Amino acid sequence: MKSDIKSILIVDDAEFIRLTLKEIFVKNGYHVIGEAVNGEDAIEKYKELRPDLVTMDITMPKMNGIESTKKIIEYDPNAKIVIVTSMTTKAYITKA
Repeated sequence: MKSDIKSILIVDDAEFIRLTLKEIFVKNGYHVIGEAVNGEDAIEKYKELRPDLVTMDITMPKMNGIESTKKIIEYDPNAKIVIVTSMTTKAYITKA
């Protein structure tokens, strides 16, 4: 499956999480082409960079990950987005 993913956009408001995910991806041969700190930033960077994969946090300022995921999919129905979150409530998991 790795051959399908060439570029990754990491979206998380926590710098530690972005750095950790980036380290994991780079160590495994992936190319992280951008990072976004909130949902609005994620949409802009997605349109600009057109990554093969997005990792999306749920809880972020300005626009949460669920709303930004919806907007990215409206823009590009073929977008590949993986929700990465520490939220454990069933409501958030169901929405994601």
